Amino acid sequence: MKKKLSYRDKLIELAYIYDVKEIKDYEKSRKNLTSGQLELILKKNKIIIPKDFKSNFLRDNFVKPVSKLKSNLVEFKENKIKDKNRAIRRLENFKLDTNRKISRGFKDLWIQLGRIGLNFLNIIPKLGIVIYDFFGKLFTDVFHGIYNQQFEPKKAKKVIFAMASVVIVTTVAFSAVNYFTGSNMVKKPEIKKEVKKPEIKKEIKKPEIKKEVKKPEIKKEVKKSKEKPKLEVKRKSVDEVILPNLNLKTETVLNLFKDVEYDLGTVRSKKLVKPIYFTQFPRDLDALESTKLKKETFIKIVLPLIVAENERIIADREKLINLSKKKFTTDLEKQWIRQKLLEYKVKKGDLDELLIRMDIIPTSIALAQAAKESGWGTSRFALEGNAIFGQWTWSGQGIAPLDRESNKNHKILKFPILRASVKAYQNNLNTHKSYSKFRQKRSFLREKNKKVAGLELTETLNNYAQTGTEYTKKLNQIIKQNRLTDFEPVRLVNSVKKIELSS
Repeated sequence: MKKKLSYRDKLIELAYIYDVKEIKDYEKSRKNLTSGQLELILKKNKIIIPKDFKSNFLRDNFVKPVSKLKSNLVEFKENKIKDKNRAIRRLENFKLDTNRKISRGFKDLWIQLGRIGLNFLNIIPKLGIVIYDFFGKLFTDVFHGIYNQQFEPKKAKKVIFAMASVVIVTTVAFSAVNYFTGSNMVKKPEIKKEVKKPEIKKEIKKPEIKKEVKKPEIKKEVKKSKEKPKLEVKRKSVDEVILPNLNLKTETVLNLFKDVEYDLGTVRSKKLVKPIYFTQFPRDLDALESTKLKKETFIKIVLPLIVAENERIIADREKLINLSKKKFTTDLEKQWIRQKLLEYKVKKGDLDELLIRMDIIPTSIALAQAAKESGWGTSRFALEGNAIFGQWTWSGQGIAPLDRESNKNHKILKFPILRASVKAYQNNLNTHKSYSKFRQKRSFLREKNKKVAGLELTETLNNYAQTGTEYTKKLNQIIKQNRLTDFEPVRLVNSVKKIELSS
């Protein structure tokens, strides 16, 4: 039986058949050439290697084509996805362009109607002159005809008698009306005298002057002067209220909510919230006996802050979309884009990645995490450092946890005001690598034209706390029990004015 030759031996045999001296010399000198080197020498001498010799025949003829086909399919799929995204963007661009054209069309129509109205107003004086001339000539012709006409004596007497009778009847009727109305008019001054308004005004002024003199003597009554602006807040002309660090008590906060008619029921129904921005939580919030009232007060304080930051992000997002469609941008617009790329920590100027990161945090998730991390606004970190979301820091200013292990040196990041904590929290979810799944799913919902709902995204936040899935289950429980999804479509009341209540 013939011994099975290896692929290398077959190549050497082939070299001897074709009398390749180079390989023979190597073999004589007992230098072991590899199969790859043998192949190169044979190919150099223009010797075709039979396919049967190759041990990797299956790999070259079956495995490689299959893998290549697979890679082509993956590439084809990616290209299709890119084409789809481009088509969606084109549709959005077309939609925006059509909206702009329609608005411009209405604007042009309104301008044309204004011009027509002005031209019509210019025609009115000329038309009045024509009408005046027409009726003037008509009446002059009529009076000339009356003057030239001869009247019969009998008919003239009848006309004079009829006119006299009409005059007599009208004078009698007018005198009777004056008589009855005059009697009523006589009675009205008597009623006014009985009211005695001047005496009431004098009696009201005296006690008010006495009370106002006593107020400056008592230092404890300074709070009453602070409460005066809150009564003015009740007017609908005031659109935005920023409350500085006044160390407000919970009772004062509840009274403020009553004055401005701030109720969560109306917020849920109208989907609008008044822009009242607290800079800190009341210190005695935990003293409320009613858990329901405590939670409602916490939501009323935090909700406007979250909605305001989300609306700021939405405005930036719309601006970025409009700028990405422009062929040419100004220096100021380029500077704004560079600033946003730094803010959202996007490298290489990738505007698509910036658009993915520049998006809202659902209000339900933000409220649930704020409630969980701050103990509904009663934790030490929330009261001392305005830290609503319990963010860790190793370099910035913070508050050391009491139960921190000895081998750890982290702190809870503190903030000057509550809104700064909300802004840092949203920037954290939009930039940190731990929450990339959160951003990807949010972008997926955007592409499918679905709502960015909180319950759809909570499962992606298992990296926020050490408890992982238990933490996300707790967030879902808080959202459902407190009906926080009702606040997701809530927007701020249109605000133009800003009022700061000073201490």
